[in-house]
Amino acid sequence: MKKMRILLQFPEGLKQKALELSRKYESEGHEVFLSASACYGACDIAIDEARWLKADKIIHFGHNRFVKTDLGVPVEYVEYGIDIDVNELAAVLPHIKQYRSIALATTVQHIHQLGEMRAFFEKNGKKVFTAKGERADKEGQVLGCDAGAVTKVAKDVDAVVFVGNGLFHPLAIEVGKPVFFYDTSAKKVQDVSAEAERLRKRRKGAIAKALTCRRFGILVSTKPGQFNLAQAEWAKKELRKRGLEAAILAANELEPLSVNNFMVFDAYVTTACPRMADDSEEWGRPLLTVTMLKELFAIMDANKG
Repeated sequence: MKKMRILLQFPEGLKQKALELSRKYESEGHEVFLSASACYGACDIAIDEARWLKADKIIHFGHNRFVKTDLGVPVEYVEYGIDIDVNELAAVLPHIKQYRSIALATTVQHIHQLGEMRAFFEKNGKKVFTAKGERADKEGQVLGCDAGAVTKVAKDVDAVVFVGNGLFHPLAIEVGKPVFFYDTSAKKVQDVSAEAERLRKRRKGAIAKALTCRRFGILVSTKPGQFNLAQAEWAKKELRKRGLEAAILAANELEPLSVNNFMVFDAYVTTACPRMADDSEEWGRPLLTVTMLKELFAIMDANKG
């Protein structure tokens, strides 16, 4: 077996296992380094650390493949599955008794049990639909930026059942159908419709506030799975075409405190993770996704006409 220089990368919830896994690879004769950077998902590969360390390979734990381009350093993805007792999903049944067909989705941590989940709901009389998103690696898997596992079958279903931990992923599902979230940690069921509506209102509020803004900072992330310079250049051109000031701001970590130190921008546009817009209150000014920016342009152009 070839001995390698390896960089291990973990999401925050798995970093406590880093030393144990480091010992495993060292026992096989490899030279091992641990990435200490924050990791926000499979889009966030520690490529800079790997290049500086001259690593032969990155082993990225807790997610599956997202970045499709060649990064110059091989990346091995190691999923971290978490088993649930599928019979616990009985808690969902009273909430969906009036619905005949459902879309079923989950996260990478539970995707290995999707077949069992499907069988459970089918046994209880439901017609179950799943699909594969554009960016997600597996059928039935929802990412914060890709709910195609649900949107692709939305027309065929009466409701959505999402199995996972935390509201981040189910709030990515916007299909105009009830979304029931089974929290695998709390073992409770939540209809996320009210929270999703609050999020939609916040986004509309941000667009409304942006109508009065004159100077826009366009955020570009250098994270491999979030880098989108073409979108940023398009946004800059379109903003300037409408008589607004615009500049492109690039960083690996886009933090409100650092970015706001420019002290000149009235609003921001993110071409990085679209879910940054969920936290616009932390920025103290409107933070728009590219989709929201297009809505802003439509309003501006209509008002001008």
